[in-house]
Amino acid sequence: MQGDTKRHGDGSAGDANYGAIGRRYADFRKPDPHIAALIETALGDARTVLNVGAGAGSYEPRGRLVTAVEPSQSMRDQRPAHLPAAIDATAEHLPFGDGSFDAVMSTFSVHQWNDLAAGLSELRRVTSGPVVIMTCEPSELERFWLHAYCPEVIAVEAGRYPAVRDIAQALGSRSEALPVPIPLNCTDGFNEAYYGRPHMLLEPAARVACSAWSFVSDEIVLQFENQLASDIQSGRWEQLYGHLRRQPFFDGSLKLIIGMN
Repeated sequence: MQGDTKRHGDGSAGDANYGAIGRRYADFRKPDPHIAALIETALGDARTVLNVGAGAGSYEPRGRLVTAVEPSQSMRDQRPAHLPAAIDATAEHLPFGDGSFDAVMSTFSVHQWNDLAAGLSELRRVTSGPVVIMTCEPSELERFWLHAYCPEVIAVEAGRYPAVRDIAQALGSRSEALPVPIPLNCTDGFNEAYYGRPHMLLEPAARVACSAWSFVSDEIVLQFENQLASDIQSGRWEQLYGHLRRQPFFDGSLKLIIGMN
């Protein structure tokens, strides 16, 4: 077992302080039905599910007994009343016995863990069934047009997300990594969700719901806003990327990793 996990003032683990940036997270990061269906399928017939890095509760399956773990007080406070209260704990130190759950899931969380290997080991330890992880492949982030407007944000994300192959290898030989097509009207507001709606990334509150923006300077953000707003107004964005508005799905960096015990 590793040493104490670094925590921010509100309990957030990892490099982002969700007490500062996560106050409106639940307004923009709503579970997308298409993505949720893929996660439900990956969980199989599991009756008891542990959600690690549960945040405000996105993608927690209905009709199953869900236990949620979330270190950030701000995120725990945003969980809707119909979901179970989350336990204050981190992936690296799960307060459960071996094989306590039929399945474990984690969405948009592994890049926040201080010790990836320890966290994945803990996930495997506490489940008798599948480990389901949704994350981004850092080497594929440059597919998104945001790279042309704010490469600094893409670089931040690429530096934070662990390689999908490393996660899959840690989960064992029976693991697989599947691409997750992103729908045009995706309700989960991560950066790539706006591939056909560039105006959304001009909204500060929408950007703040993507933690990578908190790691770039105000000057870089202002340059991004000015350039994108200008290109939308002039029609240049439409000329370069307008075909994406007519594309029902975008094959970006989003992946679903399924490991079987």
